[in-house]
Amino acid sequence: MKELSVNHLLGIKYITEEDIQLIFETADHFKEVINRPIKKVPSLRDITIANLFFENSTRTRLSFELAEKRLSADVINFSAASSSVKKGETLIDTVNNILSMKVDMVVMRHPNPGAGVFLSKHVKASIVNAGDGAHEHPTQALLDCYSIRERLGDVAGKKVVIVGDILHSRVALSNIFALQKLGAQVKVCGPKTLIPKHIDKLGVEVEGDLRKALNWCDVANMLRVQNERMEISYFPTTREYTQQFGVNKALLDSLDKKIVLMHPGPINRGVEITSDVADSKQAIILEQVQNGVAVRMAVLYLLASKIQHHED
Repeated sequence: MKELSVNHLLGIKYITEEDIQLIFETADHFKEVINRPIKKVPSLRDITIANLFFENSTRTRLSFELAEKRLSADVINFSAASSSVKKGETLIDTVNNILSMKVDMVVMRHPNPGAGVFLSKHVKASIVNAGDGAHEHPTQALLDCYSIRERLGDVAGKKVVIVGDILHSRVALSNIFALQKLGAQVKVCGPKTLIPKHIDKLGVEVEGDLRKALNWCDVANMLRVQNERMEISYFPTTREYTQQFGVNKALLDSLDKKIVLMHPGPINRGVEITSDVADSKQAIILEQVQNGVAVRMAVLYLLASKIQHHED
């Protein structure tokens, strides 16, 4: 059986294109499982997974939990409001508590970039990064690319524009890495204040004009403006942002071709996309959610099979 080249999923930059393809093939299998009347498989029956969320997350946490339960894993949920979590010290304390519970895998979201890497050096368990600060969110990028592959047949050769708050977005960074590894062309589009200074070093072009970006692309991934990560205002008003970088049905219908629209959620309806766009046939937002469970099942399954090999 093929296996991943890594023992943890800490970020897309640490895995290979072969790893991504293996995750997709495994997700194809689990997608069939999810559509059966009995949606559970006993694959991870002897594996204990701890979900550690030091930052609020409803959708990612539920998606991981569902994936874990579909695989019959034992699940422990730990959520710490970020206010009560002091950096470093508490993370190690938490780790020691987890180790004493004999946990095999840890799914962690943390406000500090690199928290997953730090944890992987201090813990025997296999770590899955469910978002570390504004750094990476690898499973989101995997499910996004998987959804593009499902809708368009392949990711290679496709043109993808990521629109919105690139500066604060771990989804954008992970997506750029994953799309490039799979052979797609990537542009970003958004207010200058929300585009990182050295993004061109990643081989990504910046397009300031939304209409041009949409006419160029096959797929537009619309990010929300992350107000909770902003200490200062990066653009004058939400209304002005929407006028320049929001997609409505009129704009969509006036393009030269039919493009695919994505959104990692949660959607600010009426800001980055209007409801009629979000609910249109061109949007694959609900497919992304469904694919998220299959892709996370694949990641957990493949990492767990490495743990089981070590023990055999």
